[in-house]
Amino acid sequence: MPPTLASLLQHPSLKLTARAGESRLATPVRWAHVSELADPVPYLEGGELLLVTAMTLDAEDADAMRRYVRRLDRAGVVGLGFAVGVFYEDIPDALLTAAREEGFPLLAVPRRTPFLAISKAVSAAIAADTYRAVTAGFEAQRELTRAALADGPGAVVARLAAHVDGWAALYDASGAVLAAAPDWAGRRAARLTDDVARLRERPAPASAVVADTGDDRVELQSLGTGRRVRGALAVGTGAPLGTAERYAVHSAVALLTLATERSRSLQRAEQRLGAAVLRMLLSEGTEHARAVAGDLYGTLLDHPFRLLIAEGAPAPALAELLDSAASRAGETVLTVPEGEERLVALAADGGAVLAACLAAYGAGETGGPAGAAVLGLSAPAGPEGAAAAYRQAEAALAVARRRGRALVAHEELASGPLLPLLADEAVRAFADGTLSALRAHDAKGRGDLTASLRAWLSRHGQWDAAAADLGVHRHTLRHRMRRVEEILGRSLDDPDVRMELWLALKTASAPAAERPGE
Repeated sequence: MPPTLASLLQHPSLKLTARAGESRLATPVRWAHVSELADPVPYLEGGELLLVTAMTLDAEDADAMRRYVRRLDRAGVVGLGFAVGVFYEDIPDALLTAAREEGFPLLAVPRRTPFLAISKAVSAAIAADTYRAVTAGFEAQRELTRAALADGPGAVVARLAAHVDGWAALYDASGAVLAAAPDWAGRRAARLTDDVARLRERPAPASAVVADTGDDRVELQSLGTGRRVRGALAVGTGAPLGTAERYAVHSAVALLTLATERSRSLQRAEQRLGAAVLRMLLSEGTEHARAVAGDLYGTLLDHPFRLLIAEGAPAPALAELLDSAASRAGETVLTVPEGEERLVALAADGGAVLAACLAAYGAGETGGPAGAAVLGLSAPAGPEGAAAAYRQAEAALAVARRRGRALVAHEELASGPLLPLLADEAVRAFADGTLSALRAHDAKGRGDLTASLRAWLSRHGQWDAAAADLGVHRHTLRHRMRRVEEILGRSLDDPDVRMELWLALKTASAPAAERPGE
């Protein structure tokens, strides 16, 4: 603790006594200063114990002393030490009354106590307090370092909370809470999400003080060595941080930044390993993939997973979203960036990573938290089905692009109608080319071959049923179908021809709602 007026009164060699302002004796003293000026305020910074002999003061003028004491008090002077037995045998009543009216600390300094002794006592106490703070800070640094080496970032956060006698929380690059201490601090830390987001927008290193979280004073510190923020640390205390606490916070920031940068280096190495595992899975080298995956990705291959392909957003940002969700849930996720705007990922089916992805991208138009992205998601698969899952994700991704969707899952393709999946320019061009000759024939008023073909195909080639739908004799319908074969130069007995003609007819008649891109 820094020196206070009370500690100076207890100093055995100073022999000081309090004559006024006894309720404010716990105020810290920043310095002791001698001034005989009638108005010393312009030369003070606040926090001083002012020492006077009243050589130039009109100490017996009540109004002058009220103005003098009031001015000192408003300037932040913590007390006045009056030398008795020099110009005045005792503190004048005018000064004493003024001090008592203001509740301003007034100390009597005996003649045998030099002002220099008081200054030395204050200086020595400040130096001792600084030494204690520095020593405590170094001890905190050692403890935090041991915690970081032994148990990781979570232990650093816990030790820091104990050192500052408050709470602390660690956030990842996405703003999610990774660790908080004590246990109840997690809820309080979650309320700072917006403040952390604003801090991330500033180049590292950056800090901010938040004042709207109950009785706490919360300080946010960014983590990262480059301009991009890799995370944040929140420290909540009931009062501004002291010197020792500040040392502890700075040490924690350095250790957590180091852990963050080390984690990113490991992450890049993991991504290279993950890319090798993915290549082996896609080339059906399942056993080799398992051997390379080892403990890092082995558990992911032991259970059904889904393969995700994303395009259009910065791959590192989306990878951070998935990695953060995996870290919070204790899951494994394999992410492989392919360039700056494409990412392939394997995640446990039904796990927290996929849940976070679906929450961010599962509905609405293109665009999620990591930018304008489109995602395709495979069906659940095992290592032997990885190549098929990749094709499923690619197909779902293509449909997501055509539909303007943020995310499409393979289940939608498997259970939905076929036509919307194929309703692109190439298919419509095929339909127009296939039917153009029939439409040209019908346009000349020589019969409705297109409608007849549609009715016949819809009735699976049943002549009587199709003729009844058209209101014509079945022989008339047979004649029309022969004309269709002549005009198209193709046989309706071929099932592939019938399939292509039916697809052309359906595409040509599909409403605009079924045609993404229109």
